[in-house]
Amino acid sequence: MGEVGETFTSLSGKSKEDFGHGDAKFIPYINVYSNPITDINKLDNIEIDPKQNEVKYGDVFFTTSSETPSEVGMSSVWLGNSANIYLNSFCFGYRPTEKFDLYYLAFMFRSPIVRGKFILLAQGISRYNISKKKAMEIEVPIPIIEEQRKVGALLRHLDNLITLHQRGLKYFKKGGFLMLNNLESDELFHVYYKRWINLYKEGAIRSVTMSKYWMTHKWLIKIAPKLTLGALNRLTYQQLLNEYAIDHERQTTMDFHHQLKGAILDAVDEGLVERDPTRKAIIKGKTPRVKKPKYLNQFELHTLITQLDLSEDINWDWFILLVAKTGMRFSEALALTPDDFDFSHQMLSVNKTWDYKGKGGFLPTKNKSSVRKIQMDWQTVIQFSELVKGVPEEQPIFVNINQKIYNSTVNARLAKLCAKSEIPTISIHGLRHTHASLLLFAGVSIASVARRLGHASMTTTQKTYLHIIQELENQDVDLVMRSLSGLS
Repeated sequence: MGEVGETFTSLSGKSKEDFGHGDAKFIPYINVYSNPITDINKLDNIEIDPKQNEVKYGDVFFTTSSETPSEVGMSSVWLGNSANIYLNSFCFGYRPTEKFDLYYLAFMFRSPIVRGKFILLAQGISRYNISKKKAMEIEVPIPIIEEQRKVGALLRHLDNLITLHQRGLKYFKKGGFLMLNNLESDELFHVYYKRWINLYKEGAIRSVTMSKYWMTHKWLIKIAPKLTLGALNRLTYQQLLNEYAIDHERQTTMDFHHQLKGAILDAVDEGLVERDPTRKAIIKGKTPRVKKPKYLNQFELHTLITQLDLSEDINWDWFILLVAKTGMRFSEALALTPDDFDFSHQMLSVNKTWDYKGKGGFLPTKNKSSVRKIQMDWQTVIQFSELVKGVPEEQPIFVNINQKIYNSTVNARLAKLCAKSEIPTISIHGLRHTHASLLLFAGVSIASVARRLGHASMTTTQKTYLHIIQELENQDVDLVMRSLSGLS
């Protein structure tokens, strides 16, 4: 692919406030995912920004991230000619440098052979991503332009026939008479979905992700208890999404949609549902809540630390201190044992998590990148070398194995400390954000922060801390301008 085209970046540097208004348009993720040829009527508003890459006629878009490997690298060809059209930040653009039949590209990039190559590039556990650089190494079939046109025209014709066929009533001939083929299934959708989860997801995904599927199943029972597979169409599916969106923000509704879509597409393949009801679904959601501060500044963190009860015995205040100084996830810090500390080299090994949401016990980390070594400062080394003395090497430091641990317990203690310190109240996960933000403001590279946090890719770090990166970019601009103004 890299020999006959080049990639370009999608929207960057945008916050939620930038979307939903303006004279420009952007192509949503679901439009790319759902359509081999991008639907030019399904665009959302955004402000015009000359710094962003506009899409051009003939561009190809690819999804870069999804919950399952089979959904990454989904392609869509752009046949629009309008100005000020941008691509959503969860996709990347590909601009052919050679002449192609665009309908051929649309079908070729979605063919099983090419899709299989993209799926092999998927990296992650709970969330899968692909690398643009690796994608450009994929070999694709490129016949001469005349053959491309013939193949493209033939596949378009077949696609149109299939669409027309799906719109009509289905009949079959029996005994010389035309009989209506009743394809409708009386099975309840939530019953089918439960069966689908047990068949395809049980044992294949992490328990945390599995619990999200079961939560989706509970919502199905609540808002659509009598919906059957046979009654599932674009109208009823949109009504289902709209009902869910009343109590949930747009991103949560999008996740709900994605978890249902996998099961529905399988039902279509099995002939239980006549055609894909999720096609061109509109994702809505209630107005987002005012976001609480996710991180503290350096002064606020210092104030918090001075309030900690760092006695000789292990307590939750020691836990809070360690998370603030290492940026570990809650479950990672719970799983720490004395054996994970290398005091002579000032290193802390993260290689497991604690199943605090389930029955307890050790679990693997979130992904391969989460297995890492974190360097500690000398003060933390001295403090914890004394603190863990006498604790068995393979026993969790902060967890009593026979006692259930709740995230809310630590958050309640942290909230009390924040109130006492007269600083914004944040969660234990907010301390992880605090750690990362302080490193970024101190000038530590995004790559180093990503490794320290155990992110699967720098893209995750960039998206999570976009507001900080933008602030640093503004500082860089000021620095450049001051430097240039000194040249005379």
